[in-house]
Amino acid sequence: MKNNDNSFFSRPWVMRGTSLVLALFMFFYVNGSFLRQTTRQGNQSALMSDKSQTIKVPLQVSIDSKHYVVTGYPQYVKIKLTGPSALVTTTVNTQNFKVYADLSDLGTGQHRVKLKVSGLNSELTSSIDPETITVNIQSKKTITAPVSVQLSSKTVADGYEVGTAKSSMANVQVSGARSEVAKVAKVVAFVNVPHTATATFTRQVTLQAVDKNGQTLNVVVTPDTLSVTVPITSTKSSSSSDSDSTSGSSSSSSGSSDTKTSSATSSRQSSASSQTETRSSSSQSASSSASN
Repeated sequence: MKNNDNSFFSRPWVMRGTSLVLALFMFFYVNGSFLRQTTRQGNQSALMSDKSQTIKVPLQVSIDSKHYVVTGYPQYVKIKLTGPSALVTTTVNTQNFKVYADLSDLGTGQHRVKLKVSGLNSELTSSIDPETITVNIQSKKTITAPVSVQLSSKTVADGYEVGTAKSSMANVQVSGARSEVAKVAKVVAFVNVPHTATATFTRQVTLQAVDKNGQTLNVVVTPDTLSVTVPITSTKSSSSSDSDSTSGSSSSSSGSSDTKTSSATSSRQSSASSQTETRSSSSQSASSSASN
């Protein structure tokens, strides 16, 4: 048996087959290792390569908001970030930085200011569009203005009518640039009245400060919302009351007429009785004279 085993493995085709299997195993092993290494290197290269991306971010202004108001600047600006791909992606997703205009050392009037960035990783570079902006700084003013309720319609369901609407506050505070606040004519609370309304309702509405032409002004209203109650009453009950009142008046008039008629009848009866007594007395006097 031992000799047979040795003769089996010594056969040429067995050796060739074994060599082929080993060669294929080594090929796939080495090739797989190479592919894994290439993939890792590719991923590392992708992470380490530079990338640029432009996003839109809100613009912040640095100023004493208790005494000044800033107008004329854009709410958003574009910023282009360039740097390692992974870092750019993370920064775009988190946006843990800000673009701002420093106005703390400026007074009232019009100014041209260069925008700045803070909180950005040092490995990233940035460019802002636009780089500079023009702002208008004005003194802040606050006034008290009356609230005027405006209804979308005074027509509701048949048999009902709209009463006088009442707001939860008669006056509110209006703040803003002195030039804008000077234009405020009133603060409007607009209420949408459903055409099918059959009962009193209350709405929470947003306030708007308007000028004499009804144009909305760029000011801050405090509070910016309030509740308005719109009374809806039935006209049927009032009509019924009027009918009852008219009926009562008619009954009273009828009773008065009956009383007057009765009084007149009694008066006529009394007058007739008096005349009868007078004629009887005259007859008795005449008879007495004839006897004599």
